[in-house]
Amino acid sequence: MSQEVIIVGAGPVGLLLAILLGRKGRAITIVEKWPEIYERPRAVTMDAEVARILATLGIDCDNDPAFENHKELYYWKSADLKDLQIVDWKSLAPSGWHVTYWFNQPELEARLIDIASALPSVTLLRGWTAVALNQDKDGTELVIEDGTSSQTLNAQFVVGADGANSFVRDALGLEVVDEGYFFDWLILDMIPGVDYKTSPAQWQLCDPKRPTTIVPGGPGRRRWEFMVLPTEDKDEIAKEESAWRLLEPWGLTPDNAQLERSAVYRFQARYTKQWRKGRCMIAGDAAHLMPPFAGEGMCAGLRDAVALSWRLSAILDGKLGADVLQSYESERIAHAKHYIQFSRELGDIICITDPKEVAARDARMMADLAARDQQPITGDLVKLGPGIWCEDTATAGELSPQGMVLFNGHEDRFDQAVGQGWMILAVDCTKDNLLNDLEMIDFENLGGRLLSIGSEGCDVKTLDTSYRDWMIAAGANYAIIRPDFYIAATANTPAQLAIHFNTILDRLRLIT
Repeated sequence: MSQEVIIVGAGPVGLLLAILLGRKGRAITIVEKWPEIYERPRAVTMDAEVARILATLGIDCDNDPAFENHKELYYWKSADLKDLQIVDWKSLAPSGWHVTYWFNQPELEARLIDIASALPSVTLLRGWTAVALNQDKDGTELVIEDGTSSQTLNAQFVVGADGANSFVRDALGLEVVDEGYFFDWLILDMIPGVDYKTSPAQWQLCDPKRPTTIVPGGPGRRRWEFMVLPTEDKDEIAKEESAWRLLEPWGLTPDNAQLERSAVYRFQARYTKQWRKGRCMIAGDAAHLMPPFAGEGMCAGLRDAVALSWRLSAILDGKLGADVLQSYESERIAHAKHYIQFSRELGDIICITDPKEVAARDARMMADLAARDQQPITGDLVKLGPGIWCEDTATAGELSPQGMVLFNGHEDRFDQAVGQGWMILAVDCTKDNLLNDLEMIDFENLGGRLLSIGSEGCDVKTLDTSYRDWMIAAGANYAIIRPDFYIAATANTPAQLAIHFNTILDRLRLIT
């Protein structure tokens, strides 16, 4: 059985990659060892970038009943409930979606499976375990078993999206860096009665006696996370009677709530030093693990899937060489390591149990909050690692903003109105004579589009100031956007744009 790409693992990362490639007509097989969807909650939060990604699949997180956004701030509070930190989780992010959404992972996976199943070129093999992996310069070979029989699958590429205990990663002999960061936390996923109310909706209790996280778990659900103290037995605290005892101060009892899951998880910080070996790659938890304090674990994996999808699609189309996959590793590993470090730093603040250290932390954080007049902080802009973008141009390597636009009679966010892919945007200026004939041939070979965007008379009419504000901040008039929404380069003049454009082509090593 020969396919173009075999994906090991049918979690959100593997499914998203299969959908993105399957929509391009690529022949994809997903191999998943579990015969059914794992029905217990796991990931519950995602950011604006993931909402933007899901929107390309037709999932509108602002209006879909499987997702919720509370349009509230996120509070960190001391043991006596004084504010230590306030984070803006109520605003729109520059990418056009709300900063934070909540969901139930089994529902998300079921939705992605439905989308993947509707694609004729995507095959899902459930109940099959990968047991052997081989490759040469021409292709790959994966042996799978279902307990009674085995079969061999052949493909041009294999992607391991098979979790923290990845078979693909281990079969490739890829080295994992363990940062030696360990905290055990009890995760309680609850379905409260319909009358249960809590305010704020999302907050962190930095109590040295028991650091606790209280957040939504998707529509109709709530999650409590309790740090397991060094003197406690992990097995004992995970028992149902212990769960209800911890939940009692929060007004939850077996009479007014359902305990959906009680499990102790070890929060870890790990990453794999190499994400690609020949025709095989890893993504998601196979490549990186981070503590959940920033809520970025699954988000990072879905970014991996998008970054891989446009590269693999172009390679399989014969437009790019396989060497472009090196930039997948260099860009994504640095990005993921940023969030690993950020998550660790948050955990180092939250998980303090020494009273003197807690007193110093609280005083410092409250002073910082008072110094900025109790104003909430916003998220940071994270750049990709070195790769297919021009480091010396403003905002390049960052996720592009998007606003509301009118295009061909369709009013919506840019992605939904105009689409995605390689684009050159001329903001509030002409697009004429930006590329010469040969450059335009190369750009069109990538499926690229050159669009003017601004007021009346442009290809795309802006309905807010998002693009103008971006260009003013960047000191630019033009931007090159990649298929994963990241900014490849910005430029102030047509001459600068041409230089940056050719730099991008060189880094892509375009096949013509």
